[in-house]
Amino acid sequence: MDESSAIIELNGLYTQFGEHVVHRNINLTVHKGEVLSLVGGSGSGKTTLLRQMLGLETPTQGSVKMFGCSRYECNLDTLKSIRHQSGVLFQHGALFSALTVFDNIALPMRELHCLDEALIHDLVMLKLRMVEVGAEHVNKMPAELSGGMVKRVALARALALDPELLFLDEPTAGLDPSLSESIVDLIHSLREELTLTIVMVTHDLDTLAAISTRIAVLADQHIVALGNLQEVVKVDHPFIKNFFWGERGQNALRKYSIADQHVSPC
Repeated sequence: MDESSAIIELNGLYTQFGEHVVHRNINLTVHKGEVLSLVGGSGSGKTTLLRQMLGLETPTQGSVKMFGCSRYECNLDTLKSIRHQSGVLFQHGALFSALTVFDNIALPMRELHCLDEALIHDLVMLKLRMVEVGAEHVNKMPAELSGGMVKRVALARALALDPELLFLDEPTAGLDPSLSESIVDLIHSLREELTLTIVMVTHDLDTLAAISTRIAVLADQHIVALGNLQEVVKVDHPFIKNFFWGERGQNALRKYSIADQHVSPC
């Protein structure tokens, strides 16, 4: 892929908290239209990397560019523009508990201060239809929603401003298999319909295999593998062997006809 397709560029990232080094020389580019998934064990720095892309944390060294602009050198107007071009689905939904479903989704629109309430109403209802949430839920509070419904409403809010880039933090965590599959199908259809670029953190192999176009595996403070699923599973590394070639991993790979094509690395 050429450089003009780059949506996110990470160059020479080094991250340290006290004496603990999380990342060493991380270089990664997210290209327009792809679904890049970050995987790694506990403490591998995948969530930290996601937060650095979002501008919620700053690396010790290195640069983070989004839409061609450095996260740390842009003026306020450019940062606002970047914010409006991206949406985030946090792990537990992160809906505001004191706001209704409608007001949670309307909040980013109201922050623009340029849309009237009639238009906001129509847009909120459109976003709810996109994530297959019925109008009967608009006045409910988050505490009244099921786990799967919280994810859908949070996804609607992430899409409120028609972003080009969507961040997903464990989108199927805490859901049973049937709900997970429905969320995966929804994300897949939205990506195609809206031509989204997606960065996802997940530990769920079925979600990983179903959605990802590329996977970055974090371990030992580095990216130890980068490529599509077929390429990544061939890499000889202890984490990859345990994660992808354990019993659960092989079951997931078999669904996508990968486990039978390759032999586990020794």
